Amino acid sequence: MTSKNSTKTYVLNSYYHIYNRGVEKRKIFLDKQDYSVFFSYLKTYLTPKDEKSLRAILSSDESSPKDKDRSLKLLRLKNYSSDLELLCYALLPNHFHLLVKQQDIVIDSFTNSLGTRYAMYFNRKYKRQGVLFQDVYKAVLVESDEQLLHLSRYIHLNPTKALKSSLPSSLPEYLGNRNTNWIKKDYILNYFSKNNPRNSYLNFLGMSLDAQFIYEAAIDMNDE
Repeated sequence: MTSKNSTKTYVLNSYYHIYNRGVEKRKIFLDKQDYSVFFSYLKTYLTPKDEKSLRAILSSDESSPKDKDRSLKLLRLKNYSSDLELLCYALLPNHFHLLVKQQDIVIDSFTNSLGTRYAMYFNRKYKRQGVLFQDVYKAVLVESDEQLLHLSRYIHLNPTKALKSSLPSSLPEYLGNRNTNWIKKDYILNYFSKNNPRNSYLNFLGMSLDAQFIYEAAIDMNDE
């Protein structure tokens, strides 16, 4: 029997909630490095590729073999920055959530590449074999503005429900505590007021101003 949301229909210029968890509900992030590696893969896929700099490293006699090998791999790696935008994310010990907008039909390629690449890293680090994720990833088409906003709230409050406020998420971007230019928060924040607390994103989350300090201490993935 096909599991719910595993059969997907993709639409151009549409929003999707992508999520998956570890096989047998096992943890897929065991330490800070694991979170940072997954985040770095997202950044590589969703930041425009600087091919000029990468080719310069390859052609330079001063570049180390390690730097050349890394540059060659990045040149060959598929980049999705022109076709896919990340609105928000949350990474929890045994699962992840991504809210994205795709201009072209690339979600399947992007998510499979991301999952395969991370699983290879994880298995190599922890000397294990076999699948890491439970079944194929799930992707839900967002069909209304209300659903889009609800999903952003659901994703951002997920770490607090797990009582792990330091877990990586894009909430610091939404609260103005951190800036990451490839996380496209304005798609959500444009629905809210920057000046009226009653119509703010913070109020929409059901959080008080005093709660912001929790997220100022969150893992800063940009520094990894």
